[in-house]
Amino acid sequence: MPERSESESRKLLKRLRDSLAVPGKGQDRLDRITSLIADSMGTEVCSIYLFRDSETLELCATEGLNPDAVHQTRLKLGEGLVGRVARSAAPVNTGNAPAERGFRFMPETGEEIYSSFLGVPIQRVGEKLGVLVVQSRNQREYSDDEIYALEVVAMVLAEMTELGAFIGEGEALSAKHTQPVLFRGNTGQEGAAEGNVWLHEARVVVTNPVADDPVAETERIRAAVLQLRVSVDDLLSAASLDKEQKQVLEAYRLFAHSRGWLRRMEEDIGAGLSAEAAVQKEQSAARARMEQVPDAYLRDRLHDLDDLSHRLLRILTGQGKDTGAAMPENPVLVARNIGPAELLDYGRKLRGVVLEEGSVGSHAAIVARALAIPLVIHAERVTTEALNGDHIMVDGDQGIVHLRPEATVAAAFRDKIAMQAKAQERYASLRGLPAQSKDGAVVKLQMNAGLMADLPSLESSGAEGVGLFRTELQFLIRNQMPKRDELARLYARVMDAAQGHKVVFRTLDIGSDKVLPYMKPQDEPNPAMGWRAIRVGLDKPGVLRMQLQALLRASNGRDLTVMFPFISEQHEFASARSHLLREVHRERSLGHPVPKDLKIGAMLETPSLAFAPRSFFETTDFISIGGNDLKQFFFAADRENERVRRRYDVLNVSFLNLIEQIIQRCAETDTPLSFCGEDAGRPIEALCFAALGIRTLSMRPASIGPVKALLRRVDLTAARRVIDAARAEGAETVRPAVLDWLATQVD
Repeated sequence: MPERSESESRKLLKRLRDSLAVPGKGQDRLDRITSLIADSMGTEVCSIYLFRDSETLELCATEGLNPDAVHQTRLKLGEGLVGRVARSAAPVNTGNAPAERGFRFMPETGEEIYSSFLGVPIQRVGEKLGVLVVQSRNQREYSDDEIYALEVVAMVLAEMTELGAFIGEGEALSAKHTQPVLFRGNTGQEGAAEGNVWLHEARVVVTNPVADDPVAETERIRAAVLQLRVSVDDLLSAASLDKEQKQVLEAYRLFAHSRGWLRRMEEDIGAGLSAEAAVQKEQSAARARMEQVPDAYLRDRLHDLDDLSHRLLRILTGQGKDTGAAMPENPVLVARNIGPAELLDYGRKLRGVVLEEGSVGSHAAIVARALAIPLVIHAERVTTEALNGDHIMVDGDQGIVHLRPEATVAAAFRDKIAMQAKAQERYASLRGLPAQSKDGAVVKLQMNAGLMADLPSLESSGAEGVGLFRTELQFLIRNQMPKRDELARLYARVMDAAQGHKVVFRTLDIGSDKVLPYMKPQDEPNPAMGWRAIRVGLDKPGVLRMQLQALLRASNGRDLTVMFPFISEQHEFASARSHLLREVHRERSLGHPVPKDLKIGAMLETPSLAFAPRSFFETTDFISIGGNDLKQFFFAADRENERVRRRYDVLNVSFLNLIEQIIQRCAETDTPLSFCGEDAGRPIEALCFAALGIRTLSMRPASIGPVKALLRRVDLTAARRVIDAARAEGAETVRPAVLDWLATQVD
C-alpha cells in the first residue's frame, strides 16, 4: 500500500473518529459521516444502507442523493447493486452502474445522473450490518487504493455500529443486541428451560478501532502474533499428541505463520486501524472469501481462522478466555460447538445448551441427554447475536430458541414450563407403580445412561434398571486411552449406585459420529455404515479385551450383563462372545472372582441381523433393538441429516412388520427382547411396541413417567386390534388410527 494512500486513510479515519466523538443522535452522526466521506474521497455521493431485518436493507443516510429517500428506499438482500454487495459480502466497482448486472433503478433517490458506483460491505466477523456506497457522475472505476480506503472506513463503521453509535428511530437504527430474536434450530435433547446467556467464548468488542500511532500498533500486532505462534508451536510439541493429531494442528499452524495474514493486518494498521480492528477486518474479509468457496473442506477451515483470530484478540486485549464476567443465575450455555469434557465441566449447573453446530448424535448431545439438559443445535448465528446475561428461553422439544423474548412470548413459554412441571408431579406419583396396562400386561421401563451423574435418576424416575449404559463416554471425554483399572473402578461404582438393579453395559461404540480424539480418524465416505462399534473392537482386540477385563473385575462376583453393539452377522457376535468367555476363563485362572451370572447379548441395529439363522437367536442371551440406527438403515435416511431424519415414521407399517418379525423370532427361541432408543421414550410409539409384544423398553429417564402414564390407561390387546385393523386396511402408517382410538379412551 503506497504511503500516500495510507496517510490519506489515516486522515480520513481521524476525521471520522473526531466526528463520532461529537455528541448527537445516531441519525446526526450518520449524516455527518456521509458528508465527511464524500468530501474526503472527492465523490458527489456517499450513502449508508443498514439492515432493518435479515432480508431488507434501508437507506439510512446520504450525501448527494435525494434526502427525502432516507428511510424510504429499501432493497431486499441481493436486489440491485447494493443488495448484491450485501449478499456476496464483496465490493462492487463499476464505471457504468446502469449497465451492470442486477442494477435496479430507484427513481426516488435521484441517482440516475451518477454513473460510477463503488459499494463495500459493512460487516463484523461474519455479521452483515449494511453497505457503504460512493458514487460519481463521471464514468470511471475506482482505484484499488480507493476501494481499500472505503473498506477500512466500513470496518470502523461496523465497530461503531456494534458499540451503539448510530441508534435512532426505526428498525434499521435500533440498538444491536436488544431486540427479540427467534432462532429455529433442531432438537438435540428435549425439554424446556429459561435462563440467562453464558457464552462459552465471550465476544471481544473493539472499543478503539482508530489508532494514532501506526508504529506502536504495528509493534503490538507483531508481538501478539509472535506470542500466538509460540503457543501453537508449544501445542505441536506436546508429548501427549500422536502423529495424526500433530498433522491436524500443523494445518492450524500454517494459518498462524502465514506471512500474508500478518502483512495485511500491518497494512490495515498503516491505513489507520488499531491492532484489534485490523484483526477483525482481516477475519471478516477472509470469512467472506471462504464462505463463497464450494469446497467443504476449505469452508471448514473457517473454524481455524476464527479460533486464531479470537486467540489473537485475547492476547491484544489481555482478556484471555476468562473475561472476569460472573456466570449469571440459571445459565444457558451458548456456543458454536463444545466438546463432551468441556460440557461435563459445566455439569448440572446449566439450565440449557444452544449450539450453532452439533448433531443429534454428537458427543455434546450425548452428554446433554445424560445430564437431562435441553439442547438445541443448528441455531445459526446465535453466538453473534447473544450477549452474556441476555434473557433466553430454550424449547428443546421444538428446536426453538427465544433470545430476549417479548413479554407475551415469555408468558406463553412459562405456561408451557408450568404445564410440564405439573405433568412431572403427576408422573412422580406413579414412580412406585408398575407400567401395567388395563388388560394386565406389564412392561418393564428401563433408563439409558452413560455417566455416574445419570445413576440418581434410577430412583427419581422409577426406572427398573439401566437398559443401556454407554461405555464410550468415558473414552470420549479423555485425551488418551483410559486404563483398565480406572475403568474397572468406574464400572464398579456404576453397579454400586444401581443398588442391585440390572445394568446392561454396551461395549465401546465408537466410529461414525463418535470419534476418539486419540484414535486415528478414518477417511470414510459414509462413516455411519463404516468402521465402527464391534467392527473396531474385533479389529483392535487389545482394546476390546481391556474393556472386557475391566467389566469382569468391576462385577467382582456379582451378576454382569454385557451387550455388543452394531452386530450385523452371526459370526461377529460369536467372535465377540468368544473374546468375553476367554477373558472369564483367564480371570478365573488368575484367581479373580468371576460373575455369578453372566448374560451376553447383542444390539440389533441392522436389518440383516433380523434375518440371521435361528442358531444366533438361540446363542444370544438377549437382544436389544437399537431403534435409532435400525430406523436410519431401514429407511436409508441418515439420522444426522436434518432433511431426512424426521421424514420417516417408526409407526410406518413396513417398519412395524420388521419389528414384529424380530418379536416372533425371539419368541420362538425364548430370547428376551427390548427396544432401546429415542422412540422407546415417545408414549405413542412405546404403546405400539408394547402392543406388538415388546415387554422391555429403555429410554432417557425423563420419558419414563409419560410412557408409564399412557401404558397404565390403555388396554394393549385393544391397541393391537387397532394396529392390525389399520394394517389390514392398507394404511401406510398406523399413527392416525392409534391417535383416533386414544381420543376415545377414558381414564
